[in-house]
Amino acid sequence: MSLQLNTSNHDRDAVGMTYVYPVVSRRAGGVSVGINLNPNSACDWHCAYCQVPDLVRGTAPAIDLALLTSELSAMLTNILHGVFMQQHVPAACRRLCDIAISGNGEPTGSRDFDKVIAVIVEVMDSFELDLPLRLISNGSYADKAVVQQGLARMAAYHGEVWVKVDSATVAGIRRINGVSLSPERLFHQVKTMAQLCPSWIQTCMAAWDGLPPSEAELTAYVDFLRSLQAADVPIHGVLLYGLARPSMQAEAVHLSALAQGWMEQLAERIRATGYSVQLSL
Repeated sequence: MSLQLNTSNHDRDAVGMTYVYPVVSRRAGGVSVGINLNPNSACDWHCAYCQVPDLVRGTAPAIDLALLTSELSAMLTNILHGVFMQQHVPAACRRLCDIAISGNGEPTGSRDFDKVIAVIVEVMDSFELDLPLRLISNGSYADKAVVQQGLARMAAYHGEVWVKVDSATVAGIRRINGVSLSPERLFHQVKTMAQLCPSWIQTCMAAWDGLPPSEAELTAYVDFLRSLQAADVPIHGVLLYGLARPSMQAEAVHLSALAQGWMEQLAERIRATGYSVQLSL
């Protein structure tokens, strides 16, 4: 294996495993061990900025829990006790920062989600790891019993959720996330997940046909954040980021990165609501 990891390479097949892949995460600040529960590249959303090639509509397949266990154990052994960091990671990033359940689709669509969390926690305990266990999710399966059970287990293990909110209007959600979803339903999903497990809002902002999101879009987004506060939804802050890697979707022709100054102004606008912001360009 000769790959050199960087923030632009999040190849799920980088180490030839089915469920486990290492990345250098700009937001987490080091090496993140990814868990891909959607090797079939199926997702219930179709985000315009998604980097997954051949993305299809659907849910995660059945998970081979024994294979997941062996792959995660092997990857952690190589990172912690082998030469993986020296051979494949830039010197400044040679820090294991988290285990992140993300991948090629919405992970909470897996009917084995609660069992997956149990496996990951068991492996982390076997390595005596004191690291964040993160779930990156769109929240669409927040009402499923197996998801709620898994989130409760994560919370007991000091886990956290990064839940996606890219827009708070029907039109914006349809354009950016490729789904018909009301802001009220989105609010319910965020609230449900945040009440079960410590949560951050994760927001991607990009220009569409060269234009930034409209003032109406931004106002709706900020008002959405304020509504979460008004309802005492326990959100820890906002992870705001721009385009870092090219989209693999047909909508890529419309997308471009926003200027640093624009992103910084939005970050300040969010901070004015009382939320902390971590900005990644």
